[in-house]
Amino acid sequence: MKKNMGNTDRTIRVIVAIAFGALYFTGSVTGTFGMVLVVLGGIFLATSMISFCPLYTLAGMNTCEKRKI
Repeated sequence: MKKNMGNTDRTIRVIVAIAFGALYFTGSVTGTFGMVLVVLGGIFLATSMISFCPLYTLAGMNTCEKRKI
């Protein structure tokens, strides 16, 4: 897998995942919607850790900074 996520994108995903988890575990969001948020938060954390988003590949996007050689 080739990296396609930049540092800013990864940071935003981690913050959103933490917010989703906080909403669910404090009881602010419950039920099916709460579980959907937890799953999305897990996906956001996983994709930010490996710096690869499969949806970016399908859309032809790349937020990774270009390296100067």
